[in-house]
Amino acid sequence: MSKKKLMALLLTGVMAASTVSVPVFAEEAEGGSSDTPLVIGQTNFSEKFSGLFHEAVPDQQIAENVGEYLFGSDRTGAIIYNGIEGETHEYNGTDYTYTGLSDVTVTEGEDETVYNFKLREDVTFSDGEPLTADDLIFTYYVLSDTDYDGNATFYSTNIKGMKNYRLNSTAADSITDEDVANTLADMPDEVAARVKDELIVPLLTSEYEWAQTAWEDYADAYGVTNGDEFFGMLYAADENYSVDGKDQDTIINEIADQYGKDYLALAAAYGDEAYFDEDAATIASEYLVEQKTAAGEGEEVANIEGIKKLGDYEVEVTTDGFEATTIYQLGVIVEPMHYYGDASLYDYDNNQFGFTRGDLSAVRDKSNQPLGAGPYKFVKYENKTVYMEANENYYKGAPKTKYLQWRETSDADKIAGVEQGTIDLSDPSGSKSAFDQIKSINGNDELSGDKIIVNATDNLGYGYIGLNANTINVGGEPGSDASKNLRKALTTVLAVYRDVAIDSYYGDAASVINYPISNTSWAAPQKSDADYQVAYSVDVDGNPLYTDDMTDDEKFAAATQAALGFFEAAGYTVENGKVTAAPEGAKMTYEIIIGADGSGDHPSFAILTDAKAALESIGFTLEINDVTDSNIMWDALNAGTAEMWAAAWQATVDPDMYQVYHSASVKSNYYHINDETLDQDIIDARSTADQEYRKSVYKQCLDIILDWAVEIPIYQRQNCVIYSPERINADTFTKDVTTFYSWYGDIINIEMN
Repeated sequence: MSKKKLMALLLTGVMAASTVSVPVFAEEAEGGSSDTPLVIGQTNFSEKFSGLFHEAVPDQQIAENVGEYLFGSDRTGAIIYNGIEGETHEYNGTDYTYTGLSDVTVTEGEDETVYNFKLREDVTFSDGEPLTADDLIFTYYVLSDTDYDGNATFYSTNIKGMKNYRLNSTAADSITDEDVANTLADMPDEVAARVKDELIVPLLTSEYEWAQTAWEDYADAYGVTNGDEFFGMLYAADENYSVDGKDQDTIINEIADQYGKDYLALAAAYGDEAYFDEDAATIASEYLVEQKTAAGEGEEVANIEGIKKLGDYEVEVTTDGFEATTIYQLGVIVEPMHYYGDASLYDYDNNQFGFTRGDLSAVRDKSNQPLGAGPYKFVKYENKTVYMEANENYYKGAPKTKYLQWRETSDADKIAGVEQGTIDLSDPSGSKSAFDQIKSINGNDELSGDKIIVNATDNLGYGYIGLNANTINVGGEPGSDASKNLRKALTTVLAVYRDVAIDSYYGDAASVINYPISNTSWAAPQKSDADYQVAYSVDVDGNPLYTDDMTDDEKFAAATQAALGFFEAAGYTVENGKVTAAPEGAKMTYEIIIGADGSGDHPSFAILTDAKAALESIGFTLEINDVTDSNIMWDALNAGTAEMWAAAWQATVDPDMYQVYHSASVKSNYYHINDETLDQDIIDARSTADQEYRKSVYKQCLDIILDWAVEIPIYQRQNCVIYSPERINADTFTKDVTTFYSWYGDIINIEMN
């Protein structure tokens, strides 16, 4: 399936579990003792198992057990800076000691930040070769290479000299974002040719191939009879274009010519307006470097200035300025240079880093047979099963369970598989029906019993309903009080139905949240905070709408009445308990798009139907557009035409808000919120490592977002790991599993019965 379809599904549906956990280990174990394999049910693998190139979450989990991160985190996601001696952190009333691969020191200066990593000297890879600074240098250079095409974005960090190295010229630093933008706007012939050959044609070719296999699934919806016709319908810029009688090359080239230099139009058709931005900027930058080189400017760059080897077990990274997110980019799985690279091509002093610059093919080719310094060794992938065995050289001691098998299992079969014994452990999607099934199997109406034990943790993300300030406002002024009151009329009614709808859809598998941030984040406000408030729970004068003793029906009525007050404050005419006319620039009807497969199968769908009825009772219309093709919503969001929508955000360990809420983030600020105070707060919060300060600033940000009434926080769902206590010794299973500390965080201690 194309990225367009995948991204639309991520945006509109209930998000799959895709958190990036950084495993560290609380206690040491002694030698492997059990020959009974631990069998784990997991969804399909893509056979990219290395820490450098993994894509799917199942492959990432293999990489994290084969490899070892440079540093780890505790159960709250806090970085362990003193991994060699270890740090003891309290969680849920228990002290846990965390050790790791390195000691980390961060020194902030006025103009630069220095990250020092001192590695343990007692670590070897599973083949017995020592892990040293050379391996970390090799890993960093692979991730920095222009041929790197994995998911990591290490190369985008502000490491000194990174830009010069990637463009191989000391003139690169003199190229500004404005220079790049102007070049792409002017589009010289050389740039246009590369854009066509390297961006437009490859994407069209990929989509053409996808259309040949997928067209039948869309035949009824789009009235197409073959793959060529389907592809032409999706991508031809000329509405009258015909594919009849033409071969693949002709169709692709003719459609490419229709786009000409306009790669942005193709990106929009693909469903991701920013899809080509990074690659196009690289092409423009390389062109500008070539121009400067031809004019006699700049010299070739043999290494990255900000990455230095200080000793056999010490590496220093220097960045320009400080950004709070950089540390997470530096925390890579350290890969063995002697295995993935070529030791004969490594000579740090002479700027050779273990591979041929610009050619990572040899590194990439070993992704399906990984090797690392983690607790387990990869043996083989066969018959849809990954076979692993304990790493006897693991520096914390060999795992007690000698063998692991990661077996491909459909989500529908995960619970039954644990019950029946075909698998011992798995991670089914948390839902009311799934939890009811587990309770029935246990026979005690509990999630944990003699047959199955459940570890449930909050997903690193949350569900929400969004409002576009540019399309829902009064008088064309999105930030005015009148416009905010209009949106608050809608958000107040929608918010009151959250509890009933989410309980009905998820049961114990999710909870309602009141701030637009995942509950997993350290920056999330807590109910115990003095200024914590239920979202959209006050009237136009700021008075509380609800009391603890109110029934649901009384709350619904109070919200509907409050909406009238907000409508009136927005300039609507309200007579006899009804909204009868809209002010200039506003409407009596707004649409909300939801990707519920046309059947209402979405956690927020019941919220919309109940709110629609409530608003109709006061003369206002909420139109629900339940689309079977979620691309419709995706395209509307990218085009900025959507009014309201239901979706879910995937979060990150660091709560940086720039991408979603800053006014300069034009591609992903779907709310079109534009607030100077918010913009400055976001910049201030990412410019320091002081967590208490950042939390206070982020609370201000969250309050501004809610005041603009552009987002309704809906639910925090749970991920769950289930296992059989009949086959796994529950006393040895990882304790206090969290979003940031996975079930395999203490895998070396897990024993089979």
